[in-house]
Amino acid sequence: VMAIKVQMTGMPQMVGLLNGFGGGASALVAFAEYDRILLGVDSFEISTTITIVLSILIGSVTFTGSLIAFGKLQGIVTGKVVKYPLQHPFNALLLLAVLAAGVFVVINPTEINIVIAIVAVSLVLGVLLVLPIGGADMPVAISLLNSYSGLAASMTGFVLQNNMLIIAGALVGASGIILTIIMCKGMNRSLMNVVLGGWASAGAEGPAADGKEQKGTAKSVDAEELAMLLEGASSCIIVPGYGMAVGQAQHAVRDLMNVLEKKGINVRFAVHPVAGRMPGHMNVLLAEAQVPYDKLLAMEDINDDFPNTDVVIVIGANDVVNPAARSDQSSPIYGMPILNVDYAKTVVINKRSLNVGYAGIDNELFFYPNALMYFGDSKEAMSKLVSELKEL
Repeated sequence: VMAIKVQMTGMPQMVGLLNGFGGGASALVAFAEYDRILLGVDSFEISTTITIVLSILIGSVTFTGSLIAFGKLQGIVTGKVVKYPLQHPFNALLLLAVLAAGVFVVINPTEINIVIAIVAVSLVLGVLLVLPIGGADMPVAISLLNSYSGLAASMTGFVLQNNMLIIAGALVGASGIILTIIMCKGMNRSLMNVVLGGWASAGAEGPAADGKEQKGTAKSVDAEELAMLLEGASSCIIVPGYGMAVGQAQHAVRDLMNVLEKKGINVRFAVHPVAGRMPGHMNVLLAEAQVPYDKLLAMEDINDDFPNTDVVIVIGANDVVNPAARSDQSSPIYGMPILNVDYAKTVVINKRSLNVGYAGIDNELFFYPNALMYFGDSKEAMSKLVSELKEL
């Protein structure tokens, strides 16, 4: 029912919830097995007790962490970075407390109150690990939580002595870690920062985050002017972002691609590895709109083509096209690989306003001499542009 009811734009939230359900189920199964042995049905073995503790720890962290991730994506919990004093030492202290309690349970497996305490502290730890992570970093967080859910399932497999569950969980855990590392490289983050929770550079507070004075004046165009610009182009690259997902504009974007190709314009899509709110978010949306997969190019495959491109249309993307990542060492996103859209002859940015992205900094691209702002809701704006192009 969920798979049918949930729209494609809500897929990140659903993935987050499913990660949480998987982790929660693993923790519950491990606790149930502990209770079964405690009733005298079987005897405690050291290996079984260790895997029970690990399954409860990882599963509980995954459960509450995924709920917080869901809340951030859904807007229930603030998408901003949440910091508090002694954050990392406190998290480390909680983890050490759980591990110490786990050792105690292995030595004295009948202490059910200690096991309940492990569950409670693990649930709190899951909240505290994910809460500091900003909304823009959710793709990496979702990927990591997916890995956690796999590890929890694998631990539960050891508890139940189920080889199939061990293998399946290990595969999910390993693939999740690999994807997390790839995503971290795409955002210039380290895996350790993600594991600790809360990245200093993500949505960092400071002059940029406080909204420093904008330099220059952004030039805007309407649908008719943009249509005339595209009429004289021979190549166009479309850069989808989270704004396209929010506006559910993927079908209008596909229509735009079809109209441009009928006019003999070479159209391709440049997809940043962390665009959207989960790994592959833009690919999923464009595939749903039946955009040919060979039109979707990864950042490393298309970045060198921007200087030879007539028009680039950025739809709802912000931080992943911000030139400050290349040049401004004081910027929170400095060092993050970006799509070099500013190298194109003309770059058109479709956004509702000049507001900052999730990183909390102004985008200097908006004020570049070759940049034009096309304001409006992504779906409505693309539909208007398609109509204007058809009339030419």
